[in-house]
Amino acid sequence: MTYCVALQIDKGLVFMSDTRTNAGIDAISTFRKMYSWEEPGERTLVLLAAGNLATTQAVVSLLDERSKAPVDRTPSIMKTPSMYQTAQLIGDTVKEVIAKSVPVGQSADSFGASFILGGQIKGTEPRLFLIYPEGNFIEASEDTPFFQIGETKYGKPIIVRAYDRTATFSEAVKLLMVSFDSTVKSNLSVGLPLDLLFCERDTYAVTYRRRINIEDQYYRDISNVWGDALKIAFKSLPEFEP
Repeated sequence: MTYCVALQIDKGLVFMSDTRTNAGIDAISTFRKMYSWEEPGERTLVLLAAGNLATTQAVVSLLDERSKAPVDRTPSIMKTPSMYQTAQLIGDTVKEVIAKSVPVGQSADSFGASFILGGQIKGTEPRLFLIYPEGNFIEASEDTPFFQIGETKYGKPIIVRAYDRTATFSEAVKLLMVSFDSTVKSNLSVGLPLDLLFCERDTYAVTYRRRINIEDQYYRDISNVWGDALKIAFKSLPEFEP
């Protein structure tokens, strides 16, 4: 399983993903689920992946190959004129990979993968898209300013309650840390290390990147303080009177 989140805030886009994959309790591995492409001063693209590992790796490898190969190897995500067309290209690539992977007569369900695409191309606003296994997609909006993929249910309540578009980068990271801590504690198929990335508006670059391990003191402090705060809040609730 996987947990990935991308947030839109006024200052830019914030991304976080776990790195655990498993095929049972005795087959746990660590794989990166966050990928980025940059052309300084022109565009930055970030992709989060969840679902069948072979499918997600094939999609990313194909996108990467087409972005670096000779000019006649198209289409390339580094040449699309808009984020919308970039999402469309990635959706087409997802469909292409799944269609080639599924044996004749077999369902495509087990080969499914979903993605979150975020980034900014010069002259346009930062944008965020959720891309489904079928290749279609939706875009984040004022009403839906963040996307999650994978094991979403444990970490969503805190984001819904505490999200603020005017948040600083530090505040957004705190929010994501609590969301991931809640998920890690509730589901063994999601685990550290976590990957964190921030794209500041109009820089067209990855402005911050960090891998968070279990020894990370800030993550441990957030986990401990949040746990204590929940206990205090629970004790402060009005008593039930039958």
